[in-house]
Amino acid sequence: MAEPTGGNRNYEKVDWENLLEEIEDMGKRERQAIRSNIVIVLLHLLKWQFQPEHRTGSWAASIAEYRRRILDSLDDSPSLKSAIADGLEKCYQSARKQAHQETGLALNLFPPECPYAVEEILNDDFLP
Repeated sequence: MAEPTGGNRNYEKVDWENLLEEIEDMGKRERQAIRSNIVIVLLHLLKWQFQPEHRTGSWAASIAEYRRRILDSLDDSPSLKSAIADGLEKCYQSARKQAHQETGLALNLFPPECPYAVEEILNDDFLP
């Protein structure tokens, strides 16, 4: 199909309902991806804090990499910052359970509520 020329667009032929659904789905995928990256950062921050004897450059590199991914997503879509704040406790609970499973440490050793502020989670210089 040829592109309209001269700025004339035939908006009557646009499937608006489908287009809006696709945009909404894109937003959901972006929020899901950023929350997944938050879980990974939280998981490694917990392991870093509660297993200091096992700290490695690999953990630090993983934290840095997933922070970078989050910040890149926020650069592309600043509105996603609210997705972080809105989903932080759910992400933390996932990370807390996974930290318990991966480390073998008692679940109650990890704080019941997220001990890190969003600013700390995204700060390259922050390690607990």
